[in-house]
Amino acid sequence: MGDGDWAGIPRLTPALSTPGGGEGVVTTLVLPSAKGVIETAAADGARLRLRRHGNPGGPRVFVSHGNGFAADGYFPFWRHFLDRFDVVVFDMRNHGRNPVGEATNHNYAHMAGDVATVRDAAAAEFGAKPAIGLFHSMSAQSAMLAADVGFDALVLFDPPNVPPEPGGPVREKMLAYLARLTEWAAARRAVFDDPGELAQDYAGTGAGRHWAAGSHQSMARSVLRSEPDGKWRLVCPPAYEADMYAQGVTVGLWPPRVAIPCPAKLIGGDPERTRPSPTALANQALAAEHGYDYAAIPGTGHLLQLEQPETCAAVALEFLEGIGIR
Repeated sequence: MGDGDWAGIPRLTPALSTPGGGEGVVTTLVLPSAKGVIETAAADGARLRLRRHGNPGGPRVFVSHGNGFAADGYFPFWRHFLDRFDVVVFDMRNHGRNPVGEATNHNYAHMAGDVATVRDAAAAEFGAKPAIGLFHSMSAQSAMLAADVGFDALVLFDPPNVPPEPGGPVREKMLAYLARLTEWAAARRAVFDDPGELAQDYAGTGAGRHWAAGSHQSMARSVLRSEPDGKWRLVCPPAYEADMYAQGVTVGLWPPRVAIPCPAKLIGGDPERTRPSPTALANQALAAEHGYDYAAIPGTGHLLQLEQPETCAAVALEFLEGIGIR
């Protein structure tokens, strides 16, 4: 996917058939052209591609994504930072615009190192300046593991950390949740006739029904890569995605606030919903136990930046302004 595939402004296109069979018009969000694109190598040789958007004179924010997704698909969220911030968007290894490597190093230890690699590569190419991370789920956990790499602030969206206490109700909910996701990812469909099929799949899920307009199409295009036979294949292989969900149990991440040596904001899904996401409950518990600056976005689940991108951006911006980053 080159930048030319995304060039332009948001536009309206005919919708694909919805799961219920209806048709209409939906917003399809198209990414602006990047102001700079670089590729860097992680310590083990994995290739990582960075795209620069927004205001080069503003504070620098880094944006990445959750397991099985891609940063371009979060455009409904990070577009709210473009006027004021130097926005560096990157995919975690074996996701999005990155080449896919062997499964051996597809793990949290290497992804934590990748976060530091990306930060340093942006400083080397675009100039050194304070760095702020806006990370969701898997990338948020990676940043928490790499908290000492020199970020000046972190905004962590719903990291799926598992409480350590044996038998605790939130821990049991998280273990069951990650087990379900592991099983689902291992068996998920990997090849599609076109991105619209995956967009329909997203829209047909319980969580996907609540995504903002345009998010289904944007995310589907971001996580698929066209093949020579005309088919579209998931960039991140299902087995890789499943393995990361399983690693969420063994990584043992439940960090105290003092372990993160910079201002940090924890933003979670709504723990007060009728059927809250286990991750929302886990983040509420983590904040209460370890004293994080914390907010929950009403009505949302784990994919809160896709469900309410403007609200998520506003809460993040309020935090950054409160610590003097404008």
